[in-house]
Amino acid sequence: MRIQLLMIGKTRRGEMCALLDDYANRIRRSCPIEILEVRYAEAALKKLEADRAATAVLLDAGGRTIDSNALAKWLGDLRDRGTRQVIFVCGNAGGFPEALRERVPQKLSLSAMTLSHELARVVLAEQLYRVFAILSGSPYPK
Repeated sequence: MRIQLLMIGKTRRGEMCALLDDYANRIRRSCPIEILEVRYAEAALKKLEADRAATAVLLDAGGRTIDSNALAKWLGDLRDRGTRQVIFVCGNAGGFPEALRERVPQKLSLSAMTLSHELARVVLAEQLYRVFAILSGSPYPK
């Protein structure tokens, strides 16, 4: 299984980029991961249309909130069923256009609190690292 973080807009703050890269490198020990930044939501929509077989998840404040163990179970089940790619779509400060919301029915909220889009990206990367640590039995999540 491959993970893709499809991000609308750039992560501009250097410290956020460094954290994102650090977690991506950690995740790569367990699973291939790609971080793709696109300028506009329309480009994200085109990417999703090109990868129709992928499981897509929209990071959305109104989405389902689950804990780290439940996320690990869900991703582990997808992996075990042979899912080839999971795409997490991360928005920018402007949110998502309706066409993208309609295209991606699965929505995940990282927190009941509002996070900046750059911080949400780092939180997602850390949670994905935690997922693979949980799945491998690593002591990290404890």
